[in-house]
Amino acid sequence: MSVSIEQAVMQIKHDVSKAFDAAAIVALCRSIGYSWRTRQFDPVATIQGFLLQVLHGNTACSHVPRLLGKDVTAEAYGMARSRLPLELFQRLLEQVCSRLRGCVDTAAGWHGHRVWMMDGSSCSMPDTPELQRAFGQPSAQAPGCGFPVAHLMTLFHVGTGMLLRTAIAPMRTHDHAQATRMHGALAPGDVVLADRGFCSFSHMAMLWQSGMHAVFRVHQRQIVSFLKGRMHVPPSPPFPRMKHGRGLPRSRWVQWVGRCDQIVEYHKPQHQPRWMSSAQWAVLPPTLLVRELRYSVVSHGCRTREITLVTTLLDAKQYPAADLAELYGKRWQVETNLRHLKQTLHMDVLRTKSVDGIHKELAMFVIVYNLVRLVMLEAAQRQGVMPDRISFVDALRWLVAAGTGLPLRRIRVLPLRPDRHEPRVRKRRPKNYPLMTKPRAELTQALSDQRLKP
Repeated sequence: MSVSIEQAVMQIKHDVSKAFDAAAIVALCRSIGYSWRTRQFDPVATIQGFLLQVLHGNTACSHVPRLLGKDVTAEAYGMARSRLPLELFQRLLEQVCSRLRGCVDTAAGWHGHRVWMMDGSSCSMPDTPELQRAFGQPSAQAPGCGFPVAHLMTLFHVGTGMLLRTAIAPMRTHDHAQATRMHGALAPGDVVLADRGFCSFSHMAMLWQSGMHAVFRVHQRQIVSFLKGRMHVPPSPPFPRMKHGRGLPRSRWVQWVGRCDQIVEYHKPQHQPRWMSSAQWAVLPPTLLVRELRYSVVSHGCRTREITLVTTLLDAKQYPAADLAELYGKRWQVETNLRHLKQTLHMDVLRTKSVDGIHKELAMFVIVYNLVRLVMLEAAQRQGVMPDRISFVDALRWLVAAGTGLPLRRIRVLPLRPDRHEPRVRKRRPKNYPLMTKPRAELTQALSDQRLKP
């Protein structure tokens, strides 16, 4: 069973399977200067056991020796995992993602561009002092009554669903602060899709300077007017509080492109954002030409009826408004991808109790997620359907049961439901227990005191 994953991946992508080869893992350990003694849980067995643990729904550590067929304790596996350096997991993740770039580059693009979805999320973890100091917990929860929560930034590829880069930070971290960490995985000509939380002059200017493009939803505080030759608030008004500037946009109108489609000029803000360094702020251009467009949503079940986009793709003939609206509609795939990552693979609650362990666990989840996506891509090619029609859950089941040595068989194809909509409600009622408002030790002591009373 310990080599089943390597054999399974070899059936669908030979160059990716090389990353899990025993000799490759040993060579990777030696390249970073890590040495170990001969024991049952050497680096190869530990990595393979960690991989199987995540594949089986982030199962308990006591289950891993059973999966590997080893007569050892869960404590031995946990100690072996803690001994492996974090750099080993980071290098392994880099190797897997670099080998997957071939799948991304050969995938069908949009108007000749690779398109990426950027979005933030969060994950919970055990309540330990080390994790509390590193990540913090929601302010609404009293000390000792909640769990640390980490802010997670992700970068998915549109079409294949591959997760090429992640970043984890304390809970109270703005999306912009981590968005720039995703830019290293991008190349000139790439298009970034994101919601209104990522829309700002600074972020779009940084993408534009690197030769990349943005398609964002306009921030809710941004005033947008499609009147020809309209007035605007100048970047440096003569008086701080101009009464005649209320309700006017801060962008300068440049050109009318179509109905609810225009080119405007954004001005550099007067104040440097806290998430940017002084060097990054200094090289930003004073102005930036962008395109604003608005379209209506006519699908049933959608609560939003109008969406306003801003993009650095200015050519209306090459990038029609209808194509941009269709492209932004694909941004919602990121919600499905995060649901598979957090719910299907059970990454919403991490198990490790140290900061290094959290980073190791996150790297392994990303590796497993991409392996499942690799199975989906191969199944889609063999079955003649789009990759998003392949069931993520069924591909995961095949990868888990691949130890039988069977070749890749047909994976379940999902029905095409473009206008499907469901209410965001829960049918199954939770248990009617009150929320914890005091630390467990205090509550336990209160129960003991009640029992001692005559």
